[in-house]
Amino acid sequence: MNSIKRILPWKRTVFFSIVILILLDILNFYGLYTSKFYFLKIDNYIFPLLSIIHIVYLYKMWNKIKEDELSDPPMRTLEYILYLISLVYVFKLVETISILLSYNDFDHHLIPSTFIPIGCIIFTLYVLLLLVTYLAISYRREIVGPYLFDDMNQHVDHWK
Repeated sequence: MNSIKRILPWKRTVFFSIVILILLDILNFYGLYTSKFYFLKIDNYIFPLLSIIHIVYLYKMWNKIKEDELSDPPMRTLEYILYLISLVYVFKLVETISILLSYNDFDHHLIPSTFIPIGCIIFTLYVLLLLVTYLAISYRREIVGPYLFDDMNQHVDHWK
């Protein structure tokens, strides 16, 4: 993990997270079997909505690190929601794998030539997204600090 942290410090992690989220938001509308974009399917808008929450978490983390602030309850809530959203990322990863493995189930003349390359790109982006998500959470733990709200009021001098 330390070698990954040397390659991706926290600023690069935030940057790559946002770039990966934007790419996956665009590719979420792409149909691998048909090689077309589908903007009228409601299901395709779930991932972009969830990625907004992820970007808000990254913004809060960036702000906490830059301002040298302690963690707070809204950030904790965002992080817990991000844990649930990462389950959606895992689901989308497994879904992409199952689509890629279905390549031999159909005639090869029915499947577009972009099926394997774009599918591999989407798969790689989901793996990288999971990596940078948990890397960002570990940076939050190291730099911002743990969530110790019971201990927070003990460091305040009430007589000043």
